[in-house]
Order: sequence, then C-alpha cells, then structure tokens
Amino acid sequence: RQSDQYLAENMGLPGILYHPTQKDWPSIVAQLTGGNRQAQLERTTAETRVRVALDLDQYRPSAIATGIGFFDHMLDQIAVHAGIGLTLELAGDLDIDDHHSVEDAALTLGQALYQALGSKQGIGRYGQVGFALPMDESRAQVLLDLSGRAHLRFDALFQRAQVGNMATEMVEHFFKSLSDSLKCSLHIKAEGDNDHHCIEAIFKAFGRALKQAISVNSSAVNASVTSSKGVLI
Repeated sequence: RQSDQYLAENMGLPGILYHPTQKDWPSIVAQLTGGNRQAQLERTTAETRVRVALDLDQYRPSAIATGIGFFDHMLDQIAVHAGIGLTLELAGDLDIDDHHSVEDAALTLGQALYQALGSKQGIGRYGQVGFALPMDESRAQVLLDLSGRAHLRFDALFQRAQVGNMATEMVEHFFKSLSDSLKCSLHIKAEGDNDHHCIEAIFKAFGRALKQAISVNSSAVNASVTSSKGVLI
C-alpha cells in the first residue's frame, strides 16, 4: 500500500509498491535477486529526441516507436532474441530522411547497453564465435566482443534502396554507430536473395550474440572480468 511506501521512506529504506502490470511479482523477484543491470538515457539534439530504457536481466515485450515501421520491427528482434526489456521512443526529422533517427537511436541504445553492463564483471563478453542464423533463403553471421574497443566489419550487400520506410544503407550505419557507443568489436556477414529476410537475419543474429555476451555466470559474479588485462574499458 502507499502507506507502506511512506513508512519505508521515513525509515530510510527502499520500498516496492506492487502493481499487477507495472510491478508484478516476477519483476519484484528480478529486482531483489538480479544485478540491477538497468539503464535509462535520453539524447536530445536539434534533429532528434531519443529516450531509451532497458533491463538486461528481465525480458518484457518491447515498446518501440521511432516513426520508421521496419526499424521498429528490427529493434524488437534485438530485444526478443537478446532476452532484454527495451523501451525506445524517438521523435526525429523524418521529413528529411531516416538518417538522423536511425543513427541517434543506435548511439543512445549503445550508450544505454554500455551503462547497464557496468563493470562487466562475470559476463560472457563474447557472442558465440560465428553465431549463424538462417531465415528462409538468407543467412547472417555475427561475432561480438564487448571488449571496450569499437570496431565494425560489415559484409552484406542489398539489392533494394529501401525496405519499408528504412533505407538499406542505414543498416550498416546503425551497427557502426552502435559499435561506437557500446564500445564493442562487431563482425557481421550476411547474404540472401530477399533484403527483408537478410536484414532481419542480421538483427536476430545480433540479438542472439548479445544475449550470450551479456550473460552472467552465477559462479563468476565475484570473479574478475574476462580479460587478461583485468579490465574491459
């Protein structure tokens, strides 16, 4: 009850107010037992305004609204296949084109992921070496290292200028901006006859690689990070 919240506040203690949809029992359990790997960020420029909220340890159906339907669908693929909770809201200058919106969404999402990972203590660090994912006639392969060093290698060609209302040239730029702000090494290779399938396979494969890289080994929570340097900057 709200009166219990007042009691907790007066005692200098955190309080949790149950709500059947906003704060149900599974989310309370995750809050009490998880690593609190959450982040909320907002990025505002003269071109866009982006708000991102994510939870690396508690999956919930994503809430994504960028004004670019196909891009929303692709961001949802990352959330679903990485098993993370993601809210991303964007208002951008789509009257010009989709460049600023996709770029700033990637930068903000990468920064939020980097912030939520914290010290990266006990994480897997690497997406499975050569994680490959088929989608009908297309296939994509993603390698990911949360190294603290930004690098993208992208090997995919698209036949169409756009899929839906998103320019296909922005797929590579999305992952370049994401790798810069997440400070990760990312290798992507994809091929296929259908650009929709090919691009979707890339986003799904990235989600799967991300899920492995951010996973925490419960026996290694108190261990150092997975690096001979002793730190993942």
